[in-house]
Amino acid sequence: MNNNSHSKIVWQKSLLLLIPVLMIMFASSDLPALERGMKRIVNLNGRWKFEIGDNPRWADPKFDDNSWEEIYVPSSWEDEGFPGYDGFAWYRTSFELDRIEENKTYYLYLGTIDDVDETYFNGHYLGSSGVFPPDFVTAAAIFRRYVIPEEYFNPKGKNEIAVRVYDGLGLGGIKRGSAGIYMYDPKIELDINLSGIWKFKPGDDLSWKNDIDDSDWDKIIVPGYWESQGYPDLAGFAWYRKKITIDRKHKNEHLILLFDKIDDMDQTYVNGQLVGHTGNIPDNPNEIVTNTTDAAELRAYYLPKELLKFDGENQIAVRVFDGPEHGGIKEAPVGIMTRDKYLEWKKRRERGGSLWEVILQELGF
Repeated sequence: MNNNSHSKIVWQKSLLLLIPVLMIMFASSDLPALERGMKRIVNLNGRWKFEIGDNPRWADPKFDDNSWEEIYVPSSWEDEGFPGYDGFAWYRTSFELDRIEENKTYYLYLGTIDDVDETYFNGHYLGSSGVFPPDFVTAAAIFRRYVIPEEYFNPKGKNEIAVRVYDGLGLGGIKRGSAGIYMYDPKIELDINLSGIWKFKPGDDLSWKNDIDDSDWDKIIVPGYWESQGYPDLAGFAWYRKKITIDRKHKNEHLILLFDKIDDMDQTYVNGQLVGHTGNIPDNPNEIVTNTTDAAELRAYYLPKELLKFDGENQIAVRVFDGPEHGGIKEAPVGIMTRDKYLEWKKRRERGGSLWEVILQELGF
């Protein structure tokens, strides 16, 4: 045995002693993201601007907050000089980012917030958790993770974050977690990234699969639960719609439309035609029976070439039915890729295995 081989074995055995520690670390509230391909590109732990009270103007990225206090994130505001305070307060911070990589999904991580939050990025509403008074519902145990659409970024200057917080009882504020801007890199090569802003409408009408006027529909960020984007009580049907162009270079390729997770069931249409579904949505909605496994299923739908327009707009429409709790197109990746890239990615994904297996692979076993 040469010296290099002996050194590698000693190194591996030493690291094996650390595996129990690593398992505990990855089980913490903010580290599972690393297992799933998340990479923090901006560290937001540190001093934020802070002000007691409530004013919608404080979400404006141009608002002058120079007179505000400073407070450390993550921590309770009681530990930062505001003991006994229950009520509204706002946090603000900014950062600069040189560039945005194509076909990646970006998230704002804020960790746990006690009790309710409403979060803005460059003045754009990203999402919320919990319910503000008068119908107060705490979300103190929920980890805040909000998708940032690429078009919301300012890559050539400051990006402003504003967080409205309400605390009803006990400790309040942005309390725990590795706050930051995270890039999701699932090691997948999407040809078209569909994460971002979609049209959205609660309710159900099968004509919505067609080329209709949806200018009065709401906007929603995909991926993400619809409960965190202004629809906390929505259960049942809702539709998503997005128009896209497909480059002519893909005309002779087999394409796959990919949604990692949709909660609970879906029927997905492209240019008015059904291309795939998960779960059984009967003709009579009163006969729907939800299956708890549907929400965990990967959606990958083949796109017939004759269905696509390579010289114009293509309409994607997704009919979603959600039972109790969370609903919507909830997880990245969301996009279109060639069949060969999809099959290669799917094999890697299936080989990924458990966290234990990932650690062993990294150690060379």
